[in-house]
Amino acid sequence: MKKVILLIAFLFFSFISFSQKDKSGDKIPLLFRLDDIGMCHSVNVAAKEVLETGMTVSMSVIVPCPWFAEAVELLKQYPNVSIGIHLTLNAEWKQYRWGPVSGVQAVPTLVDSLGHFFPSRSKLFGNNPKLSEIETELRAQIEKAIKAGLKIDYLDYHMGAAVQTLETRMIVEKLAAEYKVAVSRYYDEVDVEGGYAAPVANKLDTLTAKLNSLQSGGTKLFVVHIGLDTPEMSAMEDLNIFGPKEMSKHRQSELRALLAPTFQQLIHQSKYRLVNYRMLNEEKGLSTMKRPALD
Repeated sequence: MKKVILLIAFLFFSFISFSQKDKSGDKIPLLFRLDDIGMCHSVNVAAKEVLETGMTVSMSVIVPCPWFAEAVELLKQYPNVSIGIHLTLNAEWKQYRWGPVSGVQAVPTLVDSLGHFFPSRSKLFGNNPKLSEIETELRAQIEKAIKAGLKIDYLDYHMGAAVQTLETRMIVEKLAAEYKVAVSRYYDEVDVEGGYAAPVANKLDTLTAKLNSLQSGGTKLFVVHIGLDTPEMSAMEDLNIFGPKEMSKHRQSELRALLAPTFQQLIHQSKYRLVNYRMLNEEKGLSTMKRPALD
């Protein structure tokens, strides 16, 4: 009789566990990746606003930027954030430039005559950068973040420069394997377009419409660029012609859309599940990552 009772109990709890797993599996996973953390003070202040909500989120840090140290101290305080390295080989702002963590002498083909990163991918690769120097610099950025005390879960890439070619993508993959972290877009992420490019006045409506139109299948990736419309950010001018004008207004509008009570209420509905890269690493495992189809 005792064995029968134990068997019934086992089957009951197995059923409950299976049902809960099924219920979770029916939810649409939403992954919000906030880029450029550490770029400047205004971005860090905006990041803190998001972190204070307790929202499950991923944040990608630009290590070479002057406000990296502030970003480190901020991110260490919040357990709801998964931290990534926004691998950087470009510095796109006219009066706000940065250069390599590894030092100009170590990576001379990656910098201009003043020792800054080039503002665009075309200018960088037009300078025939050495693959060995790209690996040196990307590794230096990861190492600096680790030495600063950040627990890294994933890598991604500022302006796509680090994955511009198959050879550079292979460097990123090599580093991810070495440091045992994920690469953004290497799970089943499906990009949800529309945030940064949407008009300033329409970002909330755009994000809401995108969210409401989602169908099941894959983790839905929202790449978000936040900031505040302060004198610091409004003074920044993108050297790339494709960059939006009045960038600080765009970033503040995107922040306000993300934090709008109506949008927060939507993403916390029972049909959705907020995830970050730490969770995906645990649930899926690094061994399941696959290189996405290349354009």
